[in-house]
Amino acid sequence: MPHLPTLLGFALVSLGMVLTPGPNMIYLISRSITQGPAAGIVSLGGVALGFVFYMLCAAFGITALLFAVPYAYDALRFAGAAYLLWLAWQALKPNGRSPFQVKKLQVDGPRKLFAMGFVTNLLNPKIAMLYLALLPQFIDPTVGSVLTQSLALGAIQIVISVSVNAMIALAAGSIAMFLGTRPTWLLVQRWLMGTVLAGLAVKMAFEAKRA
Repeated sequence: MPHLPTLLGFALVSLGMVLTPGPNMIYLISRSITQGPAAGIVSLGGVALGFVFYMLCAAFGITALLFAVPYAYDALRFAGAAYLLWLAWQALKPNGRSPFQVKKLQVDGPRKLFAMGFVTNLLNPKIAMLYLALLPQFIDPTVGSVLTQSLALGAIQIVISVSVNAMIALAAGSIAMFLGTRPTWLLVQRWLMGTVLAGLAVKMAFEAKRA
């Protein structure tokens, strides 16, 4: 198992990632405002299943890669740093879009809501990069099984992401109304998150390779 500081650090990064607007958040908010919070929660169930799929694929793939390919750890580390910088730019660039600027969606049944949530997550490159490039930053082969560490970290990310998205889905209408009358808060959120992501990217890029 990873050490406690590693688990806490990864939890913090996971929280920052889930608060960064992406396809999942935009879809869940749009669905919740259009069809109600219950529809958002059902859709979130499909999103959660997508997280589990990616987490298992990455856990077994990363385990094999780190043991089979020289310098694979460094390659993943730099890829993760580059991806975080890209996310930071998406948050800071002019005319960045708020996820609460929703589009109307047609009313669908629970089965379709679940399926659409699952597909939305599978087609979200942010999630694939999270597991394939960010997860290895917090894995240390010297403290135990790489697979066990990958599964533990992945489980933490899923719990945090599902919990935060559930709260956002339930409160989407109220949040949209609040931000609609206070656009300054959107700007503050974008700059805060962009700065945090850029800082994490720099830290990862210059972090010394673990022994």
